Amino acid sequence: MPTPKLFEPLTTGSLTLANRIVIAPMCQYSAHAGCMTDWHLIHLGQLALSGAGLLTIEATAVLPEGRISYADVGLWDDTTAAAMGRVLDSVRHYSDMPIAVQLAHAGRKASTDLPWRGGGQFAPDHLHGWQTLAPSAIPFTPGSHAPSALDRQGMRTIRDAFAAAARRAAALGINAVQIHAAHGYLLHQFLSPLSNARTDEFGGSLENRLRFPLEVFDAVREAFPVGQPVTVRVSGTDWVAGGWDSEQTIVFAQALEKRGCSAIHVSSGGVHPAQAIPLVPGYQVPLARAVKQNVGIPVIAVGLITEFDHAEAIIANGDADLIALARAILYDPRWPWHAAAHLGASVKAPPQYLRSQPRRFPELFKPTQ
Repeated sequence: MPTPKLFEPLTTGSLTLANRIVIAPMCQYSAHAGCMTDWHLIHLGQLALSGAGLLTIEATAVLPEGRISYADVGLWDDTTAAAMGRVLDSVRHYSDMPIAVQLAHAGRKASTDLPWRGGGQFAPDHLHGWQTLAPSAIPFTPGSHAPSALDRQGMRTIRDAFAAAARRAAALGINAVQIHAAHGYLLHQFLSPLSNARTDEFGGSLENRLRFPLEVFDAVREAFPVGQPVTVRVSGTDWVAGGWDSEQTIVFAQALEKRGCSAIHVSSGGVHPAQAIPLVPGYQVPLARAVKQNVGIPVIAVGLITEFDHAEAIIANGDADLIALARAILYDPRWPWHAAAHLGASVKAPPQYLRSQPRRFPELFKPTQ
């Protein structure tokens, strides 16, 4: 039987993925002063045994004030890099799954409490709070503390911090970098007219609103080794009238492709509390399809993709080149195993687990070395 499309390999630059299943970046809110902890070792370690094609480290702040919360992971200095390196060394000892990292700055959505404690924003003078930054001094919600509008020097500092974090990622042997320009965080804030009210060359027209995110991409692409992928996660729409939309996303994706972007990961929303999101299975797939029809680089679809046949159909129909799993793989860390068994494919598994293979699926596992 032919290999299911979901389990065909994909190569971008120097990186080859064994299949089209990507583990999306998922914040764990479990770091200490930006440093990964043993929780990350457990969390990433189990996912690295899942049989997916790529594991992406959660949103990783390029500066302390770029964290969503005080418990976010960072990669802004030698100390945070060493903590991440310790975790990666242990994970790699037992898994050869490629690893990417999502580099991020939360902008006006920073300085928050942990989500299981309500996730509210702290004032700058709170023990766990700080002054947030954004393109414009527009708070995320009426009850949020207003961010400070970035000046040009502040923007350069952030751009350079993205590049420095990319160099640290390369030094740690990370295989790919994803730039976070989605979910209402800083780069998305520059893109959306709902959060960007600037009157200089970084606001107003679409060309101007693209300028700083593209500047950050160029800096990261230059800092990360040639041939190793640099990708971008975007929100395909704000789900709010007058905001960022699919047409603007396509223009952004085309500009990124011209600059050497390796893939576009299409999510949505996050920049405005009035968003009205139609939460149904695959609700973001049409956004990914629209981008794929207008670029030549791989496109990743994400969002309520939980069923094996649905995931296979997205790839087989040409709606996207890869699918990303987030909550679904937290709930079922062996989702790729089960998808392979269902679709008649195979995945890598550690030799310690080979005896768990059901007898009715004799070809399910390929042992790791």
